[in-house]
Amino acid sequence: MRVITPVNIDGRAKLGIRSGDTVRVVQNIIELKKGRGTDKKEKTVKTARKQAFEGLVLAVKHGREAGATFTVRATLSGVGVEKTFPLYSPVIDSIEIVKRSKVRRAKLYFIREKAAKAVRRQLRNARMMNVKSDEEIVVVAPISEVGAPTEEGRASMDSARHDSAESEKVVV
Repeated sequence: MRVITPVNIDGRAKLGIRSGDTVRVVQNIIELKKGRGTDKKEKTVKTARKQAFEGLVLAVKHGREAGATFTVRATLSGVGVEKTFPLYSPVIDSIEIVKRSKVRRAKLYFIREKAAKAVRRQLRNARMMNVKSDEEIVVVAPISEVGAPTEEGRASMDSARHDSAESEKVVV
């Protein structure tokens, strides 16, 4: 018995998605927008668009059978997002393998903790920096333009150089 479906089943099975692959999954998303028309009746407008989700495949479950799924993790705006896609879903427009990586595990769930540790480390380093937004930028003119500096001018230039050197260290 052959099931009629809009999905290219053989093509998706031959893809051979594995954990460690970086994939781009393009989905068909239908948005429903409710509103009132000119006749003041409730109307629902459907708009369809395609949305790409690119990330690392953490797990592939159930191989290539009918209920096969794969989990993709991406970091969007600094937040880790995971989506589990059915392999043969008609909502998925296309699956593209962007990069293949050699991994030693079938399930890469440990990457969640690894990513969280990296983010915590970055926040810790950012807290240690003493950055102030109300600092003044002092521009020091070269000696050739101003002329020979006096004793007071030298002292002020040295302090300005010292201040600018400190501000260079702080800004990363």
